[in-house]
Amino acid sequence: MKLRTIIILAIAILSSSVVFAQGAITPRKVNNVTLEALTGEKVQLPEWGKKNLMIFYVDPDKPKQNQEFTEEMEQNKRASGANILGFGIMNLKDAPFVPNSLACKLANKRTEKNHATVLADKDRILATAWNLGDCNNKFVLLVVTKEGELVYIHKGEHSEAEKEEFYKFIEKYR
Repeated sequence: MKLRTIIILAIAILSSSVVFAQGAITPRKVNNVTLEALTGEKVQLPEWGKKNLMIFYVDPDKPKQNQEFTEEMEQNKRASGANILGFGIMNLKDAPFVPNSLACKLANKRTEKNHATVLADKDRILATAWNLGDCNNKFVLLVVTKEGELVYIHKGEHSEAEKEEFYKFIEKYR
């Protein structure tokens, strides 16, 4: 009886730390983390606690994943507003064949055009601190509220239906 209870508890714990729903999730508290600016200086997530954050956590091995979606968001402004800040974080640890300096140089070039903020995560700091699970080869879209609650996660390519669901979801955070 005791062994059975322990096994069931262990399975429940393992399942909850590995499985994620796509899209809106049950809110859970996360903490601000220290990453690197493209220049190499240590920085924390911008506007933490002041604005809702829409974070694009991207593996440089898959730079085109969701490219149409991100360009669409830039153009139509359906996910922007006074209460939300969108920015990118490069998941450099999961891109071992892309030199960090090259990834930062390419990101710098892109930010010159769109004036976006891009940070570098060289050691999966964000994924580990927020218990995101496997982010390798995935474009991960996250939404964190001003109160520090992770309320949305989507890994991989967004379908047209998932894009529309996201636009409806983000409306209340703009």
